[in-house]
Order: sequence, then C-alpha cells, then structure tokens
Amino acid sequence: QVQLVESGGGLVQPGGSLRRSCAAARSIFTIYTMGWYRQAPGKQRELVAVIPSGGSTTYADSVKGRFTISRDNAKNTVYLQMNSLKPEDTAVYYCRAYWIVAGDDYWGQGTQVTVSS
Repeated sequence: QVQLVESGGGLVQPGGSLRRSCAAARSIFTIYTMGWYRQAPGKQRELVAVIPSGGSTTYADSVKGRFTISRDNAKNTVYLQMNSLKPEDTAVYYCRAYWIVAGDDYWGQGTQVTVSS
C-alpha cells in the first residue's frame, strides 16, 4: 500500500494563496499520474488539476489561471499552488496517485481548505 501524506491546508482570506503538498512513502511518482481533487459539502468530488508522468497538465475551468500543479519526482511529491483564492474554492482537497496500466489508485487523507474573511 502506498501512503500519501498531505500538508498545507487551512484557513486563508479571499485573494490569498496557499501551497499544498502531497508526499508518497516510496518512489512511485515517476510513472504515476498525480492529481488534486476537491469535494465541498453536498457536492460531488471533482478534479482540480492533474499532472501525468509525461509532464502535461490539466485544470478544471474554475481554477485555470489561478492554480498550478507541479511535481518533484526526486521527492515523490506533488504540489498545488493556489492563488487568488475565492470562497467557492472552500472544500476538502485530496491528492491522488494512480497508474492505470497496473490498476493502482491511491488517495491522500483529505485536508480542509477554507477561504473566508
């Protein structure tokens, strides 16, 4: 089992920034696709950003231009830089690591991000 440990959540004011990180217990990120997802109360979990092993990125329309996903394979870590935060960004954020061909799919514990003044 691959353990994903998240950090960097918390409370931030509208317009502020937050940097999330998610680290794996062993080296998997070179091959695995990494992503961030979020779920607000009463809503379905949705994709925020994804970065495959090839290095390309995909973002939800709601966060384009504000969020940046990146990865450091040497540290087995994926990051989410969140800028210009809005109240509607409030949710529990989860990191994810998956390798489709192997059927591997791992999730972090989820961390609350609250954007409020």
